[in-house]
Amino acid sequence: QVQLVESGGGLVQAGASLRLSCAASGRTFSRYAMGWFRQAPGKERDFVAAVSRSGDTTDVADSVKGRFTISRDNGKNTVYLQMNSLKPDDTAVYYCAADGPVVGAYSYTPRRESEYDYWGQGTQVTVSS
Repeated sequence: QVQLVESGGGLVQAGASLRLSCAASGRTFSRYAMGWFRQAPGKERDFVAAVSRSGDTTDVADSVKGRFTISRDNGKNTVYLQMNSLKPDDTAVYYCAADGPVVGAYSYTPRRESEYDYWGQGTQVTVSS
């Protein structure tokens, strides 16, 4: 069982930066691929970014490529989402998710929501124009 708690959301102006954090419980964090998703009002939840178990491999959605970066610190059981040059379209609830434990597959970075086993409660990000 993994529990995930997101933090770092808030209200910012367009062009600003935010860093989201997701703290995970448990001693096997390094065995999970981690991802970030977001859900805007009235829309489906969409993939944002994923990072492999080791952190060596990342995958980022085209809509945020070049602006968002995902990373992890296995020593701190935490995954991060650095968001730069924020736009009003980035306004959404951002969710952290864990897929695993993963056996082998050190470069595994899942994109599909159905592949993830554990979810956080979400953190609101609002970008004003």
